[in-house]
Amino acid sequence: MEISLITTLLQHRTSIRKFQKRPVPEEVIQEMLEAARLSPSGGNEQPWAFGVITDCARIKEISKLAHGQKWIGNAPLLIVLCTVCVEDARGGRDIQKYRYPQYAWDIAQMPQPLYWALNQEEHQTKIPGTHMVLVALEHGVGSCWVSRFDVKELAQLLNLPAHYLPSEILAFGYPEFEQTPRCKKKLEEFVFRDVFRG
Repeated sequence: MEISLITTLLQHRTSIRKFQKRPVPEEVIQEMLEAARLSPSGGNEQPWAFGVITDCARIKEISKLAHGQKWIGNAPLLIVLCTVCVEDARGGRDIQKYRYPQYAWDIAQMPQPLYWALNQEEHQTKIPGTHMVLVALEHGVGSCWVSRFDVKELAQLLNLPAHYLPSEILAFGYPEFEQTPRCKKKLEEFVFRDVFRG
């Protein structure tokens, strides 16, 4: 069986932290954003926003909020994946109440900002982020996921509304040198069929 283009791209993907001083072309950025726009989401809610950061000074400011990850300041492009949190009046907590009925009361009582912070993964921003990474890779642009940063400070820096939470930062750029992808586990190490047998 012939290997698909996506699988081939994934076989060569690795985290890039050293970038050439070369901007990512606007047409590549637009294609990345279009791939993100087409991403699936629960109930087709599309609960996300994407901050495209190309200003060098702003990128360096963001790197300072990433707990010592100075390499981020040299990326020519950052895309901040933001979760757009759903208000309680629109059923914002319902899915977790259904998933965890034993904790429904606790979920209902949790302060709104804490619930949003803990629940942002449910909003699936990693799906459009992954689509962006793959499109970028197809154009020779490397990337790295950044999860360790001060969410509150970044939200303030980007002037985000209270219900927009930065969930991930993606750093993009042309790799300074070619890197070998790291080894991945074999399928039999993490796949089970029908029922887990340990």
